[in-house]
Amino acid sequence: MASKLAKLAGAAVLAVAAGAGVFWFITAPKPLPEQVFADLGPPDLAHGERLFWTGGCISCHAPKGASDRNDLTLSGGEPLQTPFGTFHPPNISPDPKAGIGGWSLAVFGNAMLRGIDDEGRHLYPSFPYGSYARMSAKDVNDLFGYLKTLPPSNAVAPDHELAFPFNLRVLLGGWKFLYLNDRPRVALAEADEKVKRGQYLVEGPGHCGECHTPRDSLGGFSSGRWLAGGPNPEGKGRIPNITPGGETGSWSAEDIAAYLETGMTPDFDSVGGTMVEVQKNMARLPAEDREAIAAYLKAVPAVR
Repeated sequence: MASKLAKLAGAAVLAVAAGAGVFWFITAPKPLPEQVFADLGPPDLAHGERLFWTGGCISCHAPKGASDRNDLTLSGGEPLQTPFGTFHPPNISPDPKAGIGGWSLAVFGNAMLRGIDDEGRHLYPSFPYGSYARMSAKDVNDLFGYLKTLPPSNAVAPDHELAFPFNLRVLLGGWKFLYLNDRPRVALAEADEKVKRGQYLVEGPGHCGECHTPRDSLGGFSSGRWLAGGPNPEGKGRIPNITPGGETGSWSAEDIAAYLETGMTPDFDSVGGTMVEVQKNMARLPAEDREAIAAYLKAVPAVR
């Protein structure tokens, strides 16, 4: 009898150990190898600035109104209120202590593409690495190079305000297991180069889906609802459906490109809400990027 109990106890220990091993494998941060970011050469700073405006970094990481002042000191932005708690965008200026000035390209790259901070911890997906995961290593290098040219700030953002269990970063490993990948959000048949460029901008650095796609109970994108709109993540109003089956479905590609440049809709209304900051950023892009974004938005599957 004692030997049977010992065997059962041993089997239980092995089962627990195996379960712990599986849990660790799923939840542990998985950084990219450093060689991914090696031998990329000097960054293209002009292209890095282009990516900076595509991603709207200033909108989250600079104090309110910074874009109106052309103040590119990314000392940390306004709190982001969500159903999971309040997130405080951090200082990403080149300050070596308060910002990212002491980071290597590999550390920055893993934050962008894998959601891992400089201490090897999971980042919360309030930072849209779920979209940035589609960016190339070269573009990451160019963006990092540009960020290092901006003014430093020694401001330190407050800690996130999250209740249990959302304050447990280990759970983010499970979230990444379910949702983090670098695959295209939608399959596009016979897409030309302009549409492919638009897909890269919208699904990657532009991270448009982070606001324009509804989410499930775990905060991941709802399957089959890409860009179909939904409740504002900050709880104020509704984000529109920007597929051909939504509110902008009657707009031409030219209308969309013009809206991104001027902030005026085809019926002479003006941009409003959180889209104001996005449109200001998009207006700084070259016309071919806005046209590529518009072409992609006309090519995605319609969701009604």
